[in-house]
Amino acid sequence: MDTSSTPTPQSADAAEQPSRQGRNMALSIAFSSLFAPAITAAGVPEAELPSVNVRSEREGSYKVDRSASDKFTAPLLDTPKTITVINQELIEERGATSLVEVLRTTPGITLGAGEGGTPIGDRPFIRGYDASTDLMVDGMRDLGRVSHEAFNIEQIEIVKGPGSAYTGRGSTGGSINLVSKAPKKENFYAGSAMLGTDQTRRLTGDANWLLGDQAALRLNLMKHEANVAGRDGPTVSRWGVAPSLTFGLHGKTQATLSYYALRTDDIPDQGIPFDTVNNTGLPAQVDRRNFYGLTGRDYRRTGADLATVDVSHQMEGGGKLRNVTRYSKSSNEYVVSRPTMQNAPKLPGYGMVTRRGVGRALENTTLLNQTELTGKLHTGGIEHSYAAGLEFSREITYNKGFSISNTAPIADLYRPDPGQPFIGTIVKDALAVRTKHNTRAAYVFDTMRLTPKWELNGGLRYDAYDVSTSSGRRGSWDFVNYQAGIVFKPLPNASIYASYGTSSNPSGEAEGQIGGADGVAGGGLRQPPTPPESNRSVEVGTKWNVLDDRLMLTAAVFRTEKVNGRAIEPTTGLVELIGNSRVDGIEVGAAGNLTPAWTVFGGYTYLRPVLRADGAGGNSGKQLKYVAPNSFSAWTTYKLTSQLTVGGGGNYMSERFVDDSNARKLPSYWRYDAMVSYKVSKHLDFRLNLLNLSNATIYDASHVGIYATIAPGRSALLTANFKY
Repeated sequence: MDTSSTPTPQSADAAEQPSRQGRNMALSIAFSSLFAPAITAAGVPEAELPSVNVRSEREGSYKVDRSASDKFTAPLLDTPKTITVINQELIEERGATSLVEVLRTTPGITLGAGEGGTPIGDRPFIRGYDASTDLMVDGMRDLGRVSHEAFNIEQIEIVKGPGSAYTGRGSTGGSINLVSKAPKKENFYAGSAMLGTDQTRRLTGDANWLLGDQAALRLNLMKHEANVAGRDGPTVSRWGVAPSLTFGLHGKTQATLSYYALRTDDIPDQGIPFDTVNNTGLPAQVDRRNFYGLTGRDYRRTGADLATVDVSHQMEGGGKLRNVTRYSKSSNEYVVSRPTMQNAPKLPGYGMVTRRGVGRALENTTLLNQTELTGKLHTGGIEHSYAAGLEFSREITYNKGFSISNTAPIADLYRPDPGQPFIGTIVKDALAVRTKHNTRAAYVFDTMRLTPKWELNGGLRYDAYDVSTSSGRRGSWDFVNYQAGIVFKPLPNASIYASYGTSSNPSGEAEGQIGGADGVAGGGLRQPPTPPESNRSVEVGTKWNVLDDRLMLTAAVFRTEKVNGRAIEPTTGLVELIGNSRVDGIEVGAAGNLTPAWTVFGGYTYLRPVLRADGAGGNSGKQLKYVAPNSFSAWTTYKLTSQLTVGGGGNYMSERFVDDSNARKLPSYWRYDAMVSYKVSKHLDFRLNLLNLSNATIYDASHVGIYATIAPGRSALLTANFKY
């Protein structure tokens, strides 16, 4: 599903941006006292900008015309690939404050859970395949397994289908790119103050100062505290800061220096155990508020720091040369209770819940550099829009476990006491397993306009990838991936396309130690790491801009296949590339305006995910775990008056199996949300979000059918938005 909205930061008109910022963000009273003196002290007069006629029907739109990434060398309408773009306005209107909250209401995406070996953090599944290591920030890989915040996000781009040509290793089902806010050519200071149920308190600030004619400084701040609706025990606490400084705003050479920091300190939640006593295949039927963790033992603390230097030069003839360097460091440390029903009748506590402690301490450091040349040229009567680049990266992960004496008291299934004392010990391992990734890559993309009605779109990437661990394990491979598509334009506002894409999953692409198995039981250190898995996808679709270019409609049918997945060979017990899985699907979507006052966003995805071969696993023919065959989402707002806007929507997800044998599953659910906003003046508006109106019990994810994590229950959030 392709979606669109206001232009990306790189192409936004200077006069249109104040209007959009006024709709989306404003300054809270707390940050007003901080930013106002700073602007006065800078002594910079308000910029006089030329007037521009803005089409009123595009105000409040969710329609985005181009990706923020220059690797997509055509407008989204003419890109032969499904790309869902969720802009800042939609994020805020739905009351989302984190990436998980956005993805929870996006069709075609399900969520997975972590524990000890699989780190706790954002773990989306796109079109049936894990994308936890396919998260990008401004087009560069973000390896750290953390929970991403929304306070510094301009838009979220979800690229569907195998895409190693765009991202490098991984991207079996797709990738997610978080586009950061950047300095603007205007003075403003804005922000919000939120109060809600479950002791929710949130402040954000967003200020931009012009520093003379050629420089601008932008600063985003956030502080968030809350309990979790419908749960007794888990808490959320985080803060973030993101300054960015741009030089050369009106020149041919532009440089942006940016820094992003996020810190979290939560009591994590592993949800409710599966009922293994009655073997229902479902989570235990208990009060949703039951929390089986220990508030005196469990914790999760994460940190993320990203420092980026982005330099670009507009060359004579229209080409642009850009170089981006980023150093990032992230950490994720936690101890969490794994709730498991005691199902041995002869043991004490039969039917009770054990609270085995599991923990992990991860630290990731990354140094990346991308150099990219983009532009247009003509050869033999064919118009080319191209992007070509080089990428170099070094990623190092340090992975430590915990030795936890599991003497935690057993919990009553129906009346757990999270305040019970933990009298055991927690000792972090002295040595860490170090995993080092080195990547050298070259890529090229081209959109060739053959005639006004026919276009060819292609991309090719070569990766030289090396991974090694402190235990002496090492793998080194070269792989090539590509993207190819043909586009027919029956009308200027429409496209019909067919495309083919590939991706590669090398051993050790995620955190932790590589072995022959690399995530599959068996093999281990008895064999060398296996070569990369190969994935491929074919997609046929159509995209239409209708209603005077206000609304984009999309539809696609596709097949994604992992042709040589890792699986245990039955006779040797070693891991070989003999597995196979396939996901067939249909996806439709809509984004934009039905009228100047009426906006819509949504879609439906059908997936048929099949594990076709898994060696000795014995589950061939089963449905892939964690994947919902049917998912639907719709959101709409209507401006009743110039001051009053109402909105609402719902999303549906069908049953998902959570183990390879399909013996355990999460039930289907419907969720409904509503919103009303009132504009008091051009400087102040209020928004009320009512989330999960029916207070449905929604199971977000599971870790191989041991327990099921739970989404928040009914909640209400009142936000005051200020803008000056």
